[in-house]
Amino acid sequence: MSDSVSSPLANRRILVTRAAHQASKLSEGLRALGADPVEVPVLEIRPPEDLRPLDRALGALASYDWFIFTSVNTVQALLDRAKALHLSLALPPQAKVAAIGSSTAATLRDAGLKVDFIPVNYVAESLVSNPKSYWPGQRVLLARASLARDIIPDALRAAGATVDVVDAYRNVLPDDAPEKLRIALAGKLDAATFTSSSSVTHLAEAATQAGISFPIPAIPAISIGPITTQTLREHNWPPTAEANPHDIPGLIAAVAEFFFR
Repeated sequence: MSDSVSSPLANRRILVTRAAHQASKLSEGLRALGADPVEVPVLEIRPPEDLRPLDRALGALASYDWFIFTSVNTVQALLDRAKALHLSLALPPQAKVAAIGSSTAATLRDAGLKVDFIPVNYVAESLVSNPKSYWPGQRVLLARASLARDIIPDALRAAGATVDVVDAYRNVLPDDAPEKLRIALAGKLDAATFTSSSSVTHLAEAATQAGISFPIPAIPAISIGPITTQTLREHNWPPTAEANPHDIPGLIAAVAEFFFR
């Protein structure tokens, strides 16, 4: 933009670690504030190693009372797999749908699916703070990334629900991530943004493969939310700022506010 020198993030080089197909919204938002987003995708979405559990669930949608979608990637993975199987993702009319985050909800609505509940804090844990009366006797389908934490299914089962957990996709480290990280660090980075726990763990893996210290010295980390913050702390890289709300616009605002301090 023409007045970039007077913009909040003028000439700041900000590391963007999102998957390549999802980075544009964050990068464009940072660029609009004068920043130079440096994209090093550390996540690549691939199908689960075993598709059979997902296929069985898609063939039995009518048997569920609740559907929980934890991310945009989960929604897209189910839509893609249902299409490949020549199935409709039409959910039973009496079923309830929970979406973690506004972007997940928007993706569901774009696919013609209703959304009954969005946790106010945009994090998975806030889902299980609902009245326990929601869950006894309910059959729940939770489709998510492989190796995701068990907080949601454990809490719902403790509240009396029957929960089927299926892998919808895998997050893997792209082959070129270590080299892209080396190139990015050839110049000064002013901050690093993280949009998920996986973005933290995968950047750590990329750094290890590239022979780079992790946490990366002298670079502030900015987190999208409390779970990502927890993972950063576990990797000895406590964030200097955390988005609120816990979404991409909130993350962009957190980056801008950090540099205003």
